[in-house]
Amino acid sequence: MPRKLKRYYGRGDLHFNLSAGSKWSPHPTFSCYRRFALLGSARARNIFVRALEAVRRKYGFAVVGFVVMPNHVHLLIGEPKIGTPSTVVHSLKLRVSKKMRRGKGHQSSGQRTLPFREGETELPQFWQKRFYDFNVYSAAKRRGKLEYMHRNPVTRGLVRDAKDWVWSSYSSYSGRGTPMVEIDFAY
Repeated sequence: MPRKLKRYYGRGDLHFNLSAGSKWSPHPTFSCYRRFALLGSARARNIFVRALEAVRRKYGFAVVGFVVMPNHVHLLIGEPKIGTPSTVVHSLKLRVSKKMRRGKGHQSSGQRTLPFREGETELPQFWQKRFYDFNVYSAAKRRGKLEYMHRNPVTRGLVRDAKDWVWSSYSSYSGRGTPMVEIDFAY
């Protein structure tokens, strides 16, 4: 993990969140804790999508593209009217982890535990810390990031055709299926 991560905000660029193992970045970003498939169920992915829409409305940013995978998320978003992309990602992660928390947890020393599970193992958190983003400043880069996101479920063997993975912006661009999140084509 880079110690001196430099983020460039305020330019009006789109921001693309990268994930571990992608050809774009060697670093884990916006990934579930230890890359466990904590978003592996339709219920979990639906919770994420509803949270994305709520956070989009709250902070006033454009969603240009997204895909929710079982263990990570890719977003292509504009800069928010309130806060920064870091604020948006923090709020989104917090909202999703609260919804996904199982049980009430046990209060101890003023701290609340966050009992997430992967199989029988209790996990200390839902998300990897931090996230990494890439400023998208050209139409060609935008197209490339959207294609990468939309191909991701096919590449990972989750579906044969991108149209079959409903937790992405593919349906908005292809006109096939019902979009789950409002996409801003004009950004």
